Amino acid sequence: MVYSVALTPRSTWKMRRCREAAADELVKLGKEMPNLVCLNADVSSSSGTQKFEKEFPTRFFNSGVAEDNLIAMSAGLATTGKVVVASTFAVFAIAQPYNVIRQSVAYPRLNVKIFASHAGVTVGGDGATHQMLEDISLMRGLPNFRVVVPADEIETKLALRHAIHDDGPYYIRVGRSEVPTIMPDDYKFRLGEAVEIMGGTDLTICANGQLVQAALDAADLLRHEGIEARVLNVHTVKPLDKEAIERAAVETGGIVTAEEHSVYGGLGSAVAEVVCETHPVKVARVGTQDVFGRSGEIPELLEHYGLTQKEILAGALQAARHDVVAKIKRSSTLMAVIEKAKPLRPIVESFAV
Repeated sequence: MVYSVALTPRSTWKMRRCREAAADELVKLGKEMPNLVCLNADVSSSSGTQKFEKEFPTRFFNSGVAEDNLIAMSAGLATTGKVVVASTFAVFAIAQPYNVIRQSVAYPRLNVKIFASHAGVTVGGDGATHQMLEDISLMRGLPNFRVVVPADEIETKLALRHAIHDDGPYYIRVGRSEVPTIMPDDYKFRLGEAVEIMGGTDLTICANGQLVQAALDAADLLRHEGIEARVLNVHTVKPLDKEAIERAAVETGGIVTAEEHSVYGGLGSAVAEVVCETHPVKVARVGTQDVFGRSGEIPELLEHYGLTQKEILAGALQAARHDVVAKIKRSSTLMAVIEKAKPLRPIVESFAV
């Protein structure tokens, strides 16, 4: 059964950072759950967990700039019956302590929730060393982990609440920048269940996180030109909603994925794996094209790395059914936008022998 919701009107969208929303929800949960503890790796003011620290100083632990210790301490606390939230920037939460996560959290299936902020290129000026573009690939490969990429503040709060009340390890990933609040106030988060936020039978756009807005922008432009695109907010990358993906392949005949992550190993790869096994259709993947990040202003970075509606529309031209491709080509409006898109295929590098 399709889970669909009516989005809030664009005129009412407000901008907010998901990490700030998570910080508010964490304080609420702390008041409800005396066994909830929070750990951070010396970036609590940036990640938002400073609010929890002020409210519950005896239940907050700072590992310092020692992310291996952050995860090891979290695992130890979880073995004593605590529900643990470990938070820092995505690159420090995953890349640095990956083996500790594998051995000490995933393998024993401990009740640790890794909440990572500042993921993707929208970290901005901090540049490549801080722009984590491979974390979804790493985390969806770990047994026992659930992987969630919320789209806005409402979904972030609900995903965090769900994770904390559910036993076992979670990875929740958000960016640094403000995003529009698109989900309605009565929205219900369901782990592993994609949300249809726009209906259509000509094409499906699967997106999560920062790029849900870009997916909606692309779908609106397609609709204006007579093409009905289905938009799925695939907030849970693992466990993936295979039924929704298979239905999209059967009913719309082509899929575009969009994520603020590498095209290797993330949402695009997960969707392609499903349709390849069950109902092969073309899948165009919008994401970073096998590159590292760079410093810059957020809008410039999204443009530079091809994470906009232009690339999603170019993906539609690449992946849609023949009759839909013909409609796109007949639209001078759509083709003018697509001509400005970045290439969707990874740059082929030559290596010296």
